[in-house]
Amino acid sequence: MGSPPDGTVTVDGRAEVAARLCLSATRLARRLRQESGAGLTPSQLSALAVIADRGPLTLGTLAELESVAPPSITKLVAKLVADGLVVRSVDARDRRIVHISVTARGAALMSESRRRKTAWLAKRIGRLDPEQQGRLSAVLDVLDHLVAGDEPG
Repeated sequence: MGSPPDGTVTVDGRAEVAARLCLSATRLARRLRQESGAGLTPSQLSALAVIADRGPLTLGTLAELESVAPPSITKLVAKLVADGLVVRSVDARDRRIVHISVTARGAALMSESRRRKTAWLAKRIGRLDPEQQGRLSAVLDVLDHLVAGDEPG
């Protein structure tokens, strides 16, 4: 991988690690979607998760959080409403504002989806030897730091 004897990674090595990380993250995300059993598209599942975790939300806020254009989020939410996973409600103070919140059915779907994904991952992790499990745990700390955007030193 182009690492000097001191264990640091060269610029070329960092690029290789970054490429491998992207591929691994993409594969893991795809597999977890398959394991979720939710029967939703990745965009629908993501939006439902955001609404379940942070709702109720306005359409504009949801579009912003999902980095999706407002017309696209409107269409996506319409599908979730039609499936009974979320509901729209008009703001009591400003009737132009619509809030989206998860229904009991949507919350149950999210809970089951998360349970299934966690069970699949736990089973796979259980197949690793103790040293690999420890290394994975340490890598998760690094990944959390990486995605938090913390700058070193």
